Amino acid sequence: MNGVEAADPEDLSHLHEGARWIARLPSSERLRHARADRWIGYTRARQALAELGKLLAAPKRERMPNLLLVGATNNGKSMIIEKFRRSHPLVAHIDREEIPVLVVQMPSDPHVGRFYTALLASLGAPLRPAMKLAVLEQLALRLLREAGVRVLVIDELHSTLAGHGNSRREFLNLLRFLGNELKIPLVGVGTREAYLAIRSDDQLENRFAPFALPRWQADQEARSLLASFAAAFPLRRPSAISTPQMAEYLLARSEGTIGELSALLTEAAIAAIESGEEAINQRTLLLATYNGPTERRRLFERELL
Repeated sequence: MNGVEAADPEDLSHLHEGARWIARLPSSERLRHARADRWIGYTRARQALAELGKLLAAPKRERMPNLLLVGATNNGKSMIIEKFRRSHPLVAHIDREEIPVLVVQMPSDPHVGRFYTALLASLGAPLRPAMKLAVLEQLALRLLREAGVRVLVIDELHSTLAGHGNSRREFLNLLRFLGNELKIPLVGVGTREAYLAIRSDDQLENRFAPFALPRWQADQEARSLLASFAAAFPLRRPSAISTPQMAEYLLARSEGTIGELSALLTEAAIAAIESGEEAINQRTLLLATYNGPTERRRLFERELL
């Protein structure tokens, strides 16, 4: 294939056991698997899951512990939350459904009524048009208790800063109210702006313990992450991407976030299968149809001119 020596499909020792059988499939199937989301358990993610697990196990008390998961856009926050949610799935009883972990996305416009509507939608509750705020609030509180929600996760919490002063204060007051009323831990997820929003309220700042997901640096932890990626893609040749030089190059090109790094490596893996190269290397990285965030903005702004 394109002058590349055929790889031995039997020698797949460079892959994780779960990826080996996939690597023996036809290219069309391997491409589908290469494009799928994958969980890579790195140290900071495991630490975040451990902290979330502590919240889930926390006994009810007057002042429940809360967590604020903070990181740059596309740096693994949502993947961690989804892993946590799937680890504690819905439990169906004869008369009700139990939801240990409920995830609700903060509306772009942080009005209390819109948040309660989003919360009820996450619970699967039927909604009538033009429901009054007091009705939404009581219905949400009742259903949260009936569903046995033990941890409430609010994603995109930085959207609170999108509102004007009064609506922002109302939502911050709502966070205090929910914690006091339900006696369950709250988890806020967002960018640095979410931290600034919480820090603007002394009471909330004391209640939410921050947990940061910093941008990646080309250190041993990053090289270990790259080795895990290399072993997860269903490629028939080893991908030597965990060297210091490759770590520097890949993190510079993806601008240091795990979501962008995953997107780059996925496109390179696709190119590796389609070209017959069967490894992520300099050639397939050049073939990858990927542009980093800064380059995407530059290309978009050029189109506007």
